[in-house]
Amino acid sequence: MPFSNGGLALQPRIDPDIRATILGIKFKIKVDNPDHDDIVTIAICASVFGLTGIMLTYAWCNYNYRPIRAKNLTWTTLIYLSTVLWFLGNIPANGHVRLVGAWSHCKLWIIWFRVLFCFVFASMTIVRFYALERVFNQKKPFTVWSSLISGCVVVVLNVVYCLVNQLISGSLTTEYFQELEVCNVTQAFRIAALTFQWVLWAGVGVLFFRLRNIQSSFNEFWESMAIFAVIIALLIESSVTNLHYKYYILQKSRRIEKTVMDMAAANLVIWLFIGYPVFMSIFNRRDYEQRWLERLAKDRPANVYKNENNSYTKMNEIGGGYDNKHQMNSLDMSTLGLNNGHHPFADQHPLNIESALNGHSAFDANALPEDFRHNLNIQTPVMNAPPMFASNYLDSTHGGRHVL
Repeated sequence: MPFSNGGLALQPRIDPDIRATILGIKFKIKVDNPDHDDIVTIAICASVFGLTGIMLTYAWCNYNYRPIRAKNLTWTTLIYLSTVLWFLGNIPANGHVRLVGAWSHCKLWIIWFRVLFCFVFASMTIVRFYALERVFNQKKPFTVWSSLISGCVVVVLNVVYCLVNQLISGSLTTEYFQELEVCNVTQAFRIAALTFQWVLWAGVGVLFFRLRNIQSSFNEFWESMAIFAVIIALLIESSVTNLHYKYYILQKSRRIEKTVMDMAAANLVIWLFIGYPVFMSIFNRRDYEQRWLERLAKDRPANVYKNENNSYTKMNEIGGGYDNKHQMNSLDMSTLGLNNGHHPFADQHPLNIESALNGHSAFDANALPEDFRHNLNIQTPVMNAPPMFASNYLDSTHGGRHVL
């Protein structure tokens, strides 16, 4: 008879067929032991996670591509890593392997992998949406400190929840029954975990609603709506599975369905975050970036970009709430791409723009690119009118004269 190491002594392992029979009689269901189909499921899910990892690696390698840079790659990567660890916890928690040896530590896999990183996945999504809320709605930068504080809050909140469940008796949460090689998960523990998930994603829903008027150049509202729909569908599926099919881990079709649903939702969220700009950077790189920059200029928002410290920062405002004499200084040429070969005004001759802006030739508004005409509000000079910068350099004396 095979043996497994249970505690300090070797314990006999139950025959799989006998185990299935005993559990089937006890719970009045048909019990399926882990088999080849479970291994195939694990391999397919791992392959999908690997494909998503390749996409993120490509995104990091093309970090200077502006539509990719505008996404918060650091948080997206952290969300991805949380889904990988969540999936790792699902392998024993959903019964895809025999719970012997290292797989028999129920609290480790269920509380510290499955539950913790499922919660971290939701919490980091909240932080990512909060970064957009802070920049677009509150008009404040999402700095490195903001990112670190948010990350610490996420970690502390979820770790405290899991630590409490670790310290209380396993009879109230989850414990291992060696004789049947099964982890018993109490109904109270399931309800508490599901409730906490619903609360977290309700927070995402609030932020999603507040981002409804976000600018088109970032498409964050539509991405947020799709992500929210995917997660709500997953939460409904998880609630039904855990509350109605309490012994789903003993039935092959249901445990495979649960693991595949979790995997699909987790990877789909990552692809919705970053997939489209990555796809366009491969197949339509320059044209897509040019159109993206043009839409960015037309939005006229306090836009966001990623800085070298991987936190959202505000671009200078273009044509919104500033006096004309300050707008020329407030336009950041480098962020619009005017200092390199990829910008929306590539068809304009540089001398035409330079001479029109600096007064070296007759002013012709039609000679300027459309984005400059709309965003900078440059007006045709009036005869004998003082230059637009005159008030910055001339001070009035008591005699009414102006001196430098």
